[in-house]
Amino acid sequence: MTEDVWQAVDGYFSGLLLEPDPVLDAALEANALGGLPAIDVSPAQGKLLHLLASSIGARRILEVGTLGGYSTIWLGRALPPDGRLVTCEIDPHHAEVAMSNLAMAGLAEIVDVRVGPATDSLGALDAAVDGPFDLTFIDADKASNVEYFRHALRLSRPGSMIIVDNVVRAGRVADAGSTDASVLGTHRLTEAVAREPRVSATAIQTVGTKGYDGFLLALVR
Repeated sequence: MTEDVWQAVDGYFSGLLLEPDPVLDAALEANALGGLPAIDVSPAQGKLLHLLASSIGARRILEVGTLGGYSTIWLGRALPPDGRLVTCEIDPHHAEVAMSNLAMAGLAEIVDVRVGPATDSLGALDAAVDGPFDLTFIDADKASNVEYFRHALRLSRPGSMIIVDNVVRAGRVADAGSTDASVLGTHRLTEAVAREPRVSATAIQTVGTKGYDGFLLALVR
């Protein structure tokens, strides 16, 4: 199997199961015009996030790593009118593009973009005031994933879902001798999750338009 096949399969299913969406297309175009890296989740992955949030009736969502707001739009659309989404972005320019995209998507009133290092933004959140969050999506610098996970768990409730993207690293996660910071961050995350009695978790490998990767999903007990 080759990446061309993975992309063709993604295109087949997306063409049938995902409706045309000018708002999401415009967000990706705005990201490109703004010079943002093309590292957004794929349309199929965005729809999966939307379905997961919808399936648990999420009212409050936390996102770590906004980029241009593409995944934020998918998640925000799963919320009820009185829902809330807090998303953390370290880069002010990325956050500016995201806020414009979110306004275009009609989500500006329910999405709170926090600008600055995610550890600082997460540390400032109070579970009793800002949470609990029903779903957390973590898609930021991989070296800090364990810190992000611990904050997400602190801000969750029993039944909350925590999703961490890009944990397979094209298979490099299985290299015990790796010196790559993202792989080492994934090792620390997975080991911390394995030791954590408050969650039940799994990891799934994926292929598609984003290449070979995968995500970790944890359910708070």
